Amino acid sequence: MARWLFDLVQPYGPGDEVVPGAVLVRASTELGLRLTLAVDDGSELHVDVTPAEPDARYAARSERLLFGYRAGRSGRVDGRRALAVCQRLAEAARANEERVLAALAAEEASGRVREVQVERLLEPMGDGPERFYGLSPYVGCLIGCRFCYAPSRLDPLRRLLGRAAVPWGSWTDIRANAAEVLADELGRLPPAPIKFCPIVSDPYHAVERRRPVTRACLETLASRAPRWPVLVLTRSPLVRRDFDVLARLEQAFVGVSLPTADDAVRAHFEPRASPVDERLETLSLARAAGLRTFAMVQPLLPGEVGQLADALAAHADSVSLDVLRGVQGAAADFATSDHPECASDEWQGSRAAALGVALADRAVPRWKGELPPSLRSPTSA
Repeated sequence: MARWLFDLVQPYGPGDEVVPGAVLVRASTELGLRLTLAVDDGSELHVDVTPAEPDARYAARSERLLFGYRAGRSGRVDGRRALAVCQRLAEAARANEERVLAALAAEEASGRVREVQVERLLEPMGDGPERFYGLSPYVGCLIGCRFCYAPSRLDPLRRLLGRAAVPWGSWTDIRANAAEVLADELGRLPPAPIKFCPIVSDPYHAVERRRPVTRACLETLASRAPRWPVLVLTRSPLVRRDFDVLARLEQAFVGVSLPTADDAVRAHFEPRASPVDERLETLSLARAAGLRTFAMVQPLLPGEVGQLADALAAHADSVSLDVLRGVQGAAADFATSDHPECASDEWQGSRAAALGVALADRAVPRWKGELPPSLRSPTSA
């Protein structure tokens, strides 16, 4: 679908300078519609395209679309140049949007579980020593954690395409040709770690049992790029099925998301996800299979800090810590929990600090960001 985004801003295309010093390099539909430009100071500029809605903030607009900008991971952005980029792209979109949006709507099917074809799969992410590729075999997640922030980015795109509003956790797009596209990209793109990242979908949610797209991608990596580091993050025990393929990779990391060790809390906030004990067992089995393990604690949820630290120390080689990024659709879940204050920034920050200390006391390596420290090096770019 990225080709439609380029069609939208014709005559600009990949490699074209939109304003002096800012060159259009790629389009992404991973989390909504995004255009990325390379800037002559070495930074990247992202332009997000969203439906025109009342009270929404934007830098420029066409009749039906809003254009806003954000910095890449470097955090640097020249506001005046970014505004000029948005204005140029919005001006181009005015001439194209009716045709492009009509064609997009005609392509859309109405089913909640659909098979789609993609033109690209590996999404460049990160900067410098943390550069990596995100890989999502699906868009839309059937686990449907209500505090997930993906719907805030995907729902506007669905509205733009005229698709019905449905609850998060009730739809997914299966990227049916993912393995074939991946095989092509592995032959063209520079090596970097690949992260099967559950931002837009858990790679092992329920549909993977009958339509094993994630496994097909892993098999492609094992046969064509076994030296590329691969990280898989999931809430599902189904990842165990693929330990045989992961073991064929030189650097394979298996991670689980574990925001609490209290399974009653887990059931309250993540009712469709696997129990805590199953996730810990997954890490144990991964270790037994010779795979590196990690856990991601995000968001932090109620439960005894020492119990969580003990569980992580016993099963994970390292732990990534991060906090809640807004309650999203989970306001009622937090309000009806035993600790409604856990949604606050103060609670999240203090709990992260306490867990960090507890993990340090147990000599568990901790990290923040997208990649374990062992994968952060200049050669990752």
